[in-house]
Amino acid sequence: MIELKNVAVRRDGRLLFSGVDLQFHKGQTIGLTGNNGTGKSTLFATLLGEHATDIGTISMPKDWQIAHMAQEIHTTDQSALDYVLSGDDEWYQLNDKLSNQHTLAQTDIAPLYQRFDEIDGYRTVSRASQILSGLGFGEHEHQKMVHEFSGGWRMRLNLARTLMHRADVLLLDEPTNHLDLDAILWLEEWLVKFDGLILVISHDQAFMDTICSHIAHIEQQTITLYTGNYAQFIRTRAERLAQQAQAYERQEAIKAHLENFIRRFGAKATKAKQAQSRVKQLANMTNIAPVMAQSEFSFKFYPPTALSSPLISLDNAYIGYGDTTLINKVNLQITPDTRLGILGANGAGKSTLIKALVGHLPPLSGTHKVSDNLKLGYFNQHQMDALDDTATPLILLRRLAGTTSDADLRAFLGSFNFKGDKIDTPCQLFSGGERARLTLALIVWGRPNVLVLDEPTNHLDLSMRNALMLALQDYEGALILVSHDRDLVMTVCDSLLLVANGRADEFAGDMTDYAEHLRQARLAKFAQNKTTTDNPTKDTLTKEKLRKRNAENRQKTAPLRKQIDKLEKTLDTLTKELSDIELSLSDQSLYHDDNKAKLLSLLDRQSTHQKQMDDIENELLEKMDELETLMADLGDDS
Repeated sequence: MIELKNVAVRRDGRLLFSGVDLQFHKGQTIGLTGNNGTGKSTLFATLLGEHATDIGTISMPKDWQIAHMAQEIHTTDQSALDYVLSGDDEWYQLNDKLSNQHTLAQTDIAPLYQRFDEIDGYRTVSRASQILSGLGFGEHEHQKMVHEFSGGWRMRLNLARTLMHRADVLLLDEPTNHLDLDAILWLEEWLVKFDGLILVISHDQAFMDTICSHIAHIEQQTITLYTGNYAQFIRTRAERLAQQAQAYERQEAIKAHLENFIRRFGAKATKAKQAQSRVKQLANMTNIAPVMAQSEFSFKFYPPTALSSPLISLDNAYIGYGDTTLINKVNLQITPDTRLGILGANGAGKSTLIKALVGHLPPLSGTHKVSDNLKLGYFNQHQMDALDDTATPLILLRRLAGTTSDADLRAFLGSFNFKGDKIDTPCQLFSGGERARLTLALIVWGRPNVLVLDEPTNHLDLSMRNALMLALQDYEGALILVSHDRDLVMTVCDSLLLVANGRADEFAGDMTDYAEHLRQARLAKFAQNKTTTDNPTKDTLTKEKLRKRNAENRQKTAPLRKQIDKLEKTLDTLTKELSDIELSLSDQSLYHDDNKAKLLSLLDRQSTHQKQMDDIENELLEKMDELETLMADLGDDS
């Protein structure tokens, strides 16, 4: 275990935390949370020995190895595969020596082969390829040089290299920032199976809910360890906050706001599936309240000055670059009621579709029309990068605000936490999160009637993400959103559009269905890869021998088949029970104060059932993989 005894740490003369007594054990996945500047990254540096404690000690077993996901990657002429393989230091050194045996003494060769076998070295290259594929790299990219990839893809390579390390402890700092949803879901499955200790800093609540067994929260210069995932941490902390009168009043006001939104949505929704998805989000949304009760952020979108329908339309549009069409026959109308989430893997064309919608990319054929009343608010990485680095937030807003008083501008910027010296600080000194907040502030001031957000949460912490989620719920214009933040998409979008295989089609389900859609696609691809070659002895067997062999094989696989059958029946039962619970939760009367006890009971049952289903699904996948491997080894044709 890692043990912290009476630890105090300062940075640049400022006390971050003190009196910390904690133990972290193998098998735990600990989410590290706290406001920016409270010391999360410094704690990582302290565990790595890069930053000293002022008081107290940190101890762990001498033979434990730590793998840390770096936030920067240096250019290198290594291939992507070789770069990832270098994460396994011992394998890399052994492989290099065995590849140059002429430099070795004869007596050294046998021990090297023995150690290579002990660390399962013959499967290491295959493992690295699987990690690369899981994180979205095509097979043709495995031999591509690292320096040929963009910054975001290099960060994926950093993550892949970290996962290759045969470590006892993983330190992951924002591992999902540059991942699409498919890669995030794969990473969740990988981390859940990791048997060491994981400490992770993340602003993705759904990711934390899936992988975390504990939350270590830094607040008021101390670190408190909570049992459970992020949602459970919020509930536990809410009980403490609710005892504080000032926090309680604001918490209840936010809860009322959220419940009122649910009621309004239920009355207007035209899609039952999406309506049910929103109601299920109430549990998470009410959990936002205690977080926001202490948040520095609180803003809202002003009502648009003019609305007409449609605001934007694409008719039979073919979208792409030059002679290359990426998306065919797009027919899409954006009306004031549109709240559209755009889904798809990286490279499928989501951002290309967005550029066509906002008019930055003319269609190759077909038509793109906009209303005379269109007032567009467009957020993307380029907008952040294009900020005038020499200007301050006040100067940038003044350029848009005409004769509005400085006092009003300062109050507005204060709602995005630009206060004091920050309001007069040049943009070139801002972090990615601060630039993202300022870009959003400038968009909000413009009172758009169509809001297009392309990955708006990449640089935002949880408090700002939640503030954005609350503001978007009350936004009165059209919304188009591309985001890997599942909670945000589920909470603010009414309909989903899937960009895949050169098409942009409506996705009929909700985000839970989309996650299952991606999981099934991965399983199908995995099964296809495993069946590319047939058993070479198949054609030489007579029908009688083949029948006899398959009968013997069925007997050998019978125990696994029985386990799978039992797990599937249990999963069916839990699915039905969960469906009944969710049906009960759709009853609006549940959210009245006099039904609070019943609501809490149902939410607890829902959480328990979901956890049981997740555990059984993971076990079922493992058993199915075992069966498939066993059948392949036996050469079974049944």
